[in-house]
Amino acid sequence: MNYFQYLKQLLLFTIKLGASDLHLLNGHPPVLRISRKLTPLEKEKTLNSEDVRALCYSLMTEDQQKEFEKNKEIDFSFDFQGISRFRINIYYELGSVAGALRVVPSKIRSIEELNLPEVLHSIAAALQGFVLIVGPSSHGKSTTLAAIINEINKTRYCNIITIEDPIEYIFEDDKSIISQRELNSDTFSFSKALKATFREDPDVVMVGEMRDQETIATAITAAETGHLVFATLHTNSAGQTINRIVDAFTGEQQNQVRSQLAGSLLAIISQRLIPTNDDQVIPACEVMFNNQAISNLIRENKIYEIPMVIDTSLNQGMISFNRALSTLVKDGKVKMEDAINFSTNVRELKKLIMDQ
Repeated sequence: MNYFQYLKQLLLFTIKLGASDLHLLNGHPPVLRISRKLTPLEKEKTLNSEDVRALCYSLMTEDQQKEFEKNKEIDFSFDFQGISRFRINIYYELGSVAGALRVVPSKIRSIEELNLPEVLHSIAAALQGFVLIVGPSSHGKSTTLAAIINEINKTRYCNIITIEDPIEYIFEDDKSIISQRELNSDTFSFSKALKATFREDPDVVMVGEMRDQETIATAITAAETGHLVFATLHTNSAGQTINRIVDAFTGEQQNQVRSQLAGSLLAIISQRLIPTNDDQVIPACEVMFNNQAISNLIRENKIYEIPMVIDTSLNQGMISFNRALSTLVKDGKVKMEDAINFSTNVRELKKLIMDQ
């Protein structure tokens, strides 16, 4: 078998069928995720461990193969004939090589095309502050972030620097100039690359993920010193995000970080992808902007009161997660049972739907 030719066929299938992911595993035929459902390609042969190893190795350069053999896992991106990019993770399971390939569309969609809240345009227009896009893995954080960054690119004259692992969306310079730095190939750590941006005259900085205390501290400082800083976290709400950041520090440092966040935080967007009535997915977003009330709650460590402020600040562009879900149900885009499955307060959700 010509494994690379077969892999190209699988990648074309993945794109043609509108799948978000392709999984290669020993003992299974290739498996696609379509509209969040795993779909085995049953007409394809069941792959053995040698098949999967050969398919995965055909994606990697010699240097990447060495890194994988050393670390037992590797993340990287792969450009497929200019048609689409894939974010790839190769790993071991039960002693066999396996691969997860995530489709990254070549076209960066706009805020409107992604059905995101219109209020996100105001974030793209901001000149400074700390913006966090949060949510579970595979719920569109990178796509939302790319939409906001690309709007800045198309509407403002900025120097934009991104630090990613791996690079997913490729931006084309428009009004802005953009430097995209990838971990391992362009820099050895998020924190070092982030510190280096202070000498690179940025207006906008995007950190793919904040993985350690040093990166978090540097990102907050960058926002404090007049930059617009974007980052992602695997958290589920604005309150949980603030707690996660503060908990990365110890003792007296926590009070300092609360004070810094209270002053530098611009917004937190927490999103989930919800199944729609036509078997697609649509984002439901909690949107929190930092106003005087939020700032005071952060300083006083009363994070548990933040949901109430979000609920009562609709006129300031804030959106609670239940309000986002109820709007999707009322607009006929999402079934009631799907909204209930994602809600953390079903009674409130039902009341919002009845009152709208």
